Amino acid sequence: MDFSSLETWGYLAVAFFSFGGSFFIVAAAGVFSYMGQMDLTTALIIAAIANFMGDNFLFYLGKYQKKEIQPYFAKHKRKLALATLIMRKYGVLAIFIQKFIYGVKTIVPLSMALAKYDFKKFVFFNIFASILFVSVIGLSAYYMSESIIAFFTVIKEDPWIAPVVLLSIVALVWWVMEKMTKKK
Repeated sequence: MDFSSLETWGYLAVAFFSFGGSFFIVAAAGVFSYMGQMDLTTALIIAAIANFMGDNFLFYLGKYQKKEIQPYFAKHKRKLALATLIMRKYGVLAIFIQKFIYGVKTIVPLSMALAKYDFKKFVFFNIFASILFVSVIGLSAYYMSESIIAFFTVIKEDPWIAPVVLLSIVALVWWVMEKMTKKK
């Protein structure tokens, strides 16, 4: 393995950030694959494995390290309650749905573990959820690469657009999370 290669560092970044469930790194891998900087199949396999391991790790923490992680979630009781509601309402589908909801994706495996969901069942469905998540995001980015590259060309010409877009996305995610977790 050549550690001076941009491709090698790209695969390492995909593995590291996919462990945390990052949409953006999987999309970036799709774009870099389109540009010929990475192999799409290899990048998606690495992303799926890392994503699978990340959610299993969170489930493990929730199931076997409850006391150690509870202080970190004291401020997120509403998000934890939302994740529990998603799990109860959608059952197994919650494992698939949570992959696509930013801000909830780390809490759902924890809440499923705290609710005494079966670990083997979680692992089984998480395999397919990870493959689906990575395939949808990675392949979408791959096939939309020309548009994504054109968007970044516009940002390069007018750099003020980047913070506006970023702040808009953050504000939208925050607003949605507030709406979803608001007391009724």
